[in-house]
Amino acid sequence: MFSNNYYALVAGFREYSLDAETKGFDLEDILAEVESVLSSKDWRAVQLFYTYYDCENLVAQYNGSSAHNRLGRLSAEQVAQELKAPQLLPQPLADVVTAYADAESEQAQSVDTSLPFAQSLFTAYYAMCSSSASRFLREWSEADRTLRNVVAALIARDRNVAVESVTVGGGDIVEQLQRSSAADFGLRGELSYIDALIAAMDEQNMLEKERKIDLIRWSVASELSTFDYFSSDAVLAYLVKANIVARWVGLDAKAGKAMFDKLVAELDGKDKIKEI
Repeated sequence: MFSNNYYALVAGFREYSLDAETKGFDLEDILAEVESVLSSKDWRAVQLFYTYYDCENLVAQYNGSSAHNRLGRLSAEQVAQELKAPQLLPQPLADVVTAYADAESEQAQSVDTSLPFAQSLFTAYYAMCSSSASRFLREWSEADRTLRNVVAALIARDRNVAVESVTVGGGDIVEQLQRSSAADFGLRGELSYIDALIAAMDEQNMLEKERKIDLIRWSVASELSTFDYFSSDAVLAYLVKANIVARWVGLDAKAGKAMFDKLVAELDGKDKIKEI
C-alpha cells in the first residue's frame, strides 16, 4: 500500500494552475515536479500510467502511421528502435513486441500472435496495471479499459465488425459486449455512464464527441479518487485530468480553457478539507 502523503505537491498543483494560462499549461513541468517529490515506488506507478501512451505510439508505428502522442515517454525514434529490439519497455510489453517481430523467437511461443498487435500489447499493459501496488492505478486502468472497450464495441457494431476483434482483455463486461445485442449491451446496471457514452457516440461533430467522452473519463477519475486528497493516488488522479487538459489545449482552445477551469475549480475544492 502507498502510505506517502504529498501535501506540498498537491497544494502546489493549485498554485501552479492558478498562475498559468492554458496556452502555457506545461505538463512536462508538472511531471518534472512530480518526479522530484514522489518516492521511487510511487514514481514507478506514474511511469506505468504513462506507458499507455507509449503503447499507443508503438501500435501507430507498427501499423505504418507517423502519428505520435506526446504524452508518451518514448520519443518517436525510441519507439522505432523498440519495435526492432526492445530495451526500454517493461518486460511483458517487450515480450509482445519481440513475439510479433520474430515468429521464431522464444516469446512467440507464449504470445498469441494471431491477434492484432494492438490487442496483445494493450492486454499485456492492462495486466501489468492490474498488479500495481497503486490502488488508483489498478482501478483506473480497469475502468479505462472498460470505457475504451465499450467505445470500440459501439464502433464495431455500427460498422458490422466482430466485437471480439476490437476488445482488449477478458472479464464479464467484455463477454457481455461480445454476446449482447441490446442497445446498451445490457450494461445499464453495470456502468453508470453507459447512456451518456451512447449519446456521445451519436454526436456528429467529432470534436464534441471526443469532448463528451473525455468528460466521462474525467468523471470516472473523480469517482475513483473521491477520498484521496494528498496521497500518490491523488497525484495520479490529477495527472489523468491534466492529460485531458493538455490534449484539449492542443485540440481546441475554447474546450481546453473550459477543461483547465474545471481542473482549477476542483483543486480549489481541496481547501474545504479542514480536517486534514
